[in-house]
Amino acid sequence: MAGLVGKGYEDRPLSDDETRQLVSQALGQLDLDGKRVLVIVPDLTRAAPIPQMFRLFQELLQPRTAALDYLVALGTHILLDDAALSRLVGQTVVDGMAGNSHLFNHRWDLPETFVTLGTIPAATLHDVTDGLLSRDVPVTVNRLVLDYDHIFICGPTTPHEAVGFSGGNKYFFPGISGPEVIDFTHWLAAVITCMRIIGVRDTPVRKIIDMAAAMIDRPKLCFSMVVRKIAGEPSGLAGLFIGTPEAAFSAAAELSSRVHIQWVDKQYQRVLSIIPEQYDDLWTGSKGMYKTEPIVADGGEVILYAPHIDEISYTHGAVLDEVGYHVRDYYLQQWDHYKDCSWLALAHAALVKGTGTFQDGIEQPRIKVTLASRVPPERCERINLGYLDPNSIDPAAWLGGEDEGILVVPNAGEVLYRKRR
Repeated sequence: MAGLVGKGYEDRPLSDDETRQLVSQALGQLDLDGKRVLVIVPDLTRAAPIPQMFRLFQELLQPRTAALDYLVALGTHILLDDAALSRLVGQTVVDGMAGNSHLFNHRWDLPETFVTLGTIPAATLHDVTDGLLSRDVPVTVNRLVLDYDHIFICGPTTPHEAVGFSGGNKYFFPGISGPEVIDFTHWLAAVITCMRIIGVRDTPVRKIIDMAAAMIDRPKLCFSMVVRKIAGEPSGLAGLFIGTPEAAFSAAAELSSRVHIQWVDKQYQRVLSIIPEQYDDLWTGSKGMYKTEPIVADGGEVILYAPHIDEISYTHGAVLDEVGYHVRDYYLQQWDHYKDCSWLALAHAALVKGTGTFQDGIEQPRIKVTLASRVPPERCERINLGYLDPNSIDPAAWLGGEDEGILVVPNAGEVLYRKRR
């Protein structure tokens, strides 16, 4: 491909014509006639105009290609049935088919899904992480990628707790990868801490993901989107950048840093994060914690208001019930006990609990994290999270409390909040 194709705005969305022109220009630079193309897309927990992009791919690519199929980058999220796939692409899906296109779930739960591409040596990871972690990490990925001539990535870029910004090669790792890279990179993020990694474009985690993706020996093209989501309004495509996964991601992250980061002048004692229904468990809904943690004052509280959520994690709930939610040092100082647990689950738990200390057997989180959902109080207590009855909360009554140290965040999880120095 000749180079990066893209356009983006801070103050308005791209028009449909602009989007179509960008996609058409990028595809016109590739020899795709008679080729098999696999498009990797996010699931429904990511805000993105996937139906619009799906229509454009079907219109502009279907007549040229021998196959045009889609793989949902679930990571370890729950599988999508035909109804969910239909919502994802905006067309009727029957038995995993939309017209002539297959829509595949990433079957992370089946060992036969994966092929091993190589190993990132411990010495390399020691250097990349400045000595924080080092072990040989096998690079395993969904073997479907080897059945196609070209691999496309199509998904949004936004501040992310485990890698800095989502997008780019993250749709390979963890999107369609095996557990080894997922566990290592997420625990690395937890060791670094969310406060130091979220909203940073170049991170050790990103370097490792790019190393792993380089082992996928197929031409890759990335459609990296920057989506502005305003409560009560349809999602708007603020930017679209098309090129190599590295170049497209970098351009999208630069725009995302201006679109998705909101600066405030002070920290707050209580933040009410209203979790949208696109997040159906705490595992996904915890973005309402990650993206508000920087503006919660020491000793303050973030309340994840999610009256629709009744589960901690549909896929990792049993492990989280066992290990609980604790600050990073709680696990590190008792590593012999926790080292054989899922590093992914430990990372999620530590990131949700936030920064803090563990000294002389006493855990001291910097802030309190409270769940106001249908997860019962006894389970919240067991896993070491606070509980509030969601029926006791009227979000409208909390509005206007900024002078009293209260902030209400609608549609929490989309925008990263930071305090000005």
